[in-house]
Amino acid sequence: MPATDPTAKIVVLDDDPTGSQTVHGCLLLTRWDPQTLGEALRDPSPLFFVLTNTRGMDATRAADLTRSVCRNLRLALDAEAEAGRPVRPILVSRSDSTLRGHYPVETDVIAQELGPFDAHFLVPAFFEGGRVTLDGIHYLVVDGRRVPVHETEFARDSVFGYSTAYLPDYVAEKTRGRIPAAEVERITLEELRGAPGTDLAGHLARLAGNRCAVVDAETQADLDAFTAAVLSAVAEGKRLLFRSAASLLTSLAGLPPQPIAPEAMGRYRRGDRAGAVIVGSHVAKTTAQLSALLREPGTAALEVEVDRIGPDGAGYLSEIQDSAAAAFARGLTPVIFTSRTERTFPDQATRLAFGVQVSGFLMALVRALPPDLGFLIGKGGITSNDLLSDGLALSASRVLGQVLPGCSVVRCPEDHPRYPGLPVVIFPGNVGDDGALARAYGRMAGR
Repeated sequence: MPATDPTAKIVVLDDDPTGSQTVHGCLLLTRWDPQTLGEALRDPSPLFFVLTNTRGMDATRAADLTRSVCRNLRLALDAEAEAGRPVRPILVSRSDSTLRGHYPVETDVIAQELGPFDAHFLVPAFFEGGRVTLDGIHYLVVDGRRVPVHETEFARDSVFGYSTAYLPDYVAEKTRGRIPAAEVERITLEELRGAPGTDLAGHLARLAGNRCAVVDAETQADLDAFTAAVLSAVAEGKRLLFRSAASLLTSLAGLPPQPIAPEAMGRYRRGDRAGAVIVGSHVAKTTAQLSALLREPGTAALEVEVDRIGPDGAGYLSEIQDSAAAAFARGLTPVIFTSRTERTFPDQATRLAFGVQVSGFLMALVRALPPDLGFLIGKGGITSNDLLSDGLALSASRVLGQVLPGCSVVRCPEDHPRYPGLPVVIFPGNVGDDGALARAYGRMAGR
């Protein structure tokens, strides 16, 4: 495993901050200058994440930012080598397990800047979230039933929509035919499980020319087998790139169980103070979870009417800030959420610009929360990223573990100017059942 190789480091370019949802003890970087990347390369954890937040950008900006990270990473790697500390990076472009994101934009840029690679693999399985891939088809498990992801709300995303759950066809669609479906390699369950007549090691050895391959996975053991073969291939000189969800990282990192159980994460709460919850995600799952949370004792609902956000919204911002402070003074956890009506926009650029405006408003609220806040929960991938990078202005934070499957807890450093040691829950929009957000709140609140 990489953890046993002193020169190996798993470097994850994460398009939102939720890719750490199956690991612990590692750094999350919201800055990627060569010095910060060098510090992460020297960190004892076998992996670290660079939170690019590119899922909240248009394709051009996502490409530019990814290129910047790659070039700075190259400088950091060169500096480590010159200092006698060579690092062999294993590069992962981590993205959404429901196939939303800038593919192939990001993997193309990584290949241009840090390649060449013999192959890049699509590995979207995320078992904690009920995502599996069988016979090349990616599924979401809903109420015990496997639903092809193109039949879910995620496929209708106004920016990242798609028409098929069969991954070779998905690749052809997203690359606009540059990679035909017939040229996409498939790593099957039979190969992963060593069925007679299969040869996974030989299959990997034959890949060349940045060949695209999609990987089946039904259980973590399947990805363990894939990882073992991958690491052997890498040791023999193959250069491989991965576009994956979080479960692949569990196998690549090979970490022991997290040191504190999910049920005990409330011990990180600062004192016995109330917390705050910031909800930005608009998927139906989030709305159902929000409804359940607001029925919990100790919470105070604060709706942000997005139509009132704008250049003249300073008075409205003060109004919400005052309401949050008043709730906290009564020992309540303010739950600050954007209005649930989904707006329509004439084009992608307008939608993304509106999202930036709403995020700026929410982060201004975060910066005004009481300094003795007990804990903070961010609901939604982009919302959580903005919490770390903007609201809390962190350059790096460390993952403590998960409070629920797929929901990481990170902690502000002890020298943070406003929230030293504050635990922050990163809760993806598309994870958990209807009661999951309420359970996370209950655990962090010590209920």
